[in-house]
Amino acid sequence: MLVVSLFFLWALANNFNDILIRQFQKSLGLNRAQAGFIQFVFYIGYFVVAMPAGLLMRRWGYKAGILTGLGLYAAGALLFYPASIAMSFGMFLFALFVIAAGAACLETTANAYTGAFGDPGTAVQRLNLAQAFNGLGACIAPVIGGLLIFSGVEHSDTTLAGMSEAQLAAYRAAEATTVQLPYLLLAGAALLVAAAVAVTRLPEGRTHSDTPLRTQFATLLRHRPLTGAVVAQFFYVGAQVGIWSYFIDFVKDVAPQVSERNAAYLLSTSLVLFMIGRFTGTAVMSRIRPTTLLGAYAVANVALCAIAATGAGWPAIGALMLSSFFMSIMFPTIFALGVDGLDTARPLGSSCIIMAIIGGALFPPLMGLVAVATGGVPAALLLPLLCFAIIAAYAWRARRAIAA
Repeated sequence: MLVVSLFFLWALANNFNDILIRQFQKSLGLNRAQAGFIQFVFYIGYFVVAMPAGLLMRRWGYKAGILTGLGLYAAGALLFYPASIAMSFGMFLFALFVIAAGAACLETTANAYTGAFGDPGTAVQRLNLAQAFNGLGACIAPVIGGLLIFSGVEHSDTTLAGMSEAQLAAYRAAEATTVQLPYLLLAGAALLVAAAVAVTRLPEGRTHSDTPLRTQFATLLRHRPLTGAVVAQFFYVGAQVGIWSYFIDFVKDVAPQVSERNAAYLLSTSLVLFMIGRFTGTAVMSRIRPTTLLGAYAVANVALCAIAATGAGWPAIGALMLSSFFMSIMFPTIFALGVDGLDTARPLGSSCIIMAIIGGALFPPLMGLVAVATGGVPAALLLPLLCFAIIAAYAWRARRAIAA
């Protein structure tokens, strides 16, 4: 259960970012493209730290990776307090980078750990089940963020333009401080879990290998399931992070009468569907091949993104909400397919797939640029549509490879 709690914990930090994108537009005066750099810096942290995390796990074991991740996670969350006082976007970005470094250690370790113990034939289902608790954290985060970060005070551009410099500065300073409590709570939770892990004996399995690193990396490059999974994961995370990052802005574009808090609750509802999808997907995989289900879900999301891109009011919002259900199985299924058969190279293979999370760094700024250029978020959803089409092609090829 301690390892499963990690899936929940990093989901909170990841999905708080979706709230921050909207909140920093208010408190720091950012536009959508600038706010998209929140995710850019966060997922660059994943890219930079994933391989060192794998090397740490290879040398010192799973427990060392978990404790390192929790320590970085807590440190980054604590940095939000001084950043909010200074009202410095740069300080916030540094804090997010540190949190992401911790989350990268946790994801690299926990995903590999879950797949390493048990029947290899059920690794995909096992990882999907563990990732369901990540879905639980994902659906709770917008509710907590909506209540604690969004103040409920919303001013139009006209009202803001009519404020004096002192009034505007006071308004933004008040909005900046709303992030203090939730991130202090995140830091406290991470430290509590770290204390529990420190005093618990965890089975380690095989992580150390006498095979030279160069030889192991050469083996990874020749392992086709891994290289395909890295590409697919890059586009999946880009689509997921892009959709969730701009979900609230999307709702405000197509249904301006909806408040920020209610838009956050709609996002939370969408993430409940995401969590349900992981539980049901785990059950369905006992009867349907994971690759077949992955392909069908990817095709469904191509259609849903096309509907959402029309910006046609509530049908478009409903389509975007439903896309979370069909995203549910993608990350764990791609991950498990990629590391299958790696044995002692699993820690490094896991790092390669976690590095692919850099897709989440690139797509939100791109979507922000499209949104600014077109005057709204709907057109930007054509980018996730393309990502899901690529995932469908990956699933088809993976299914053929396994059948052969």
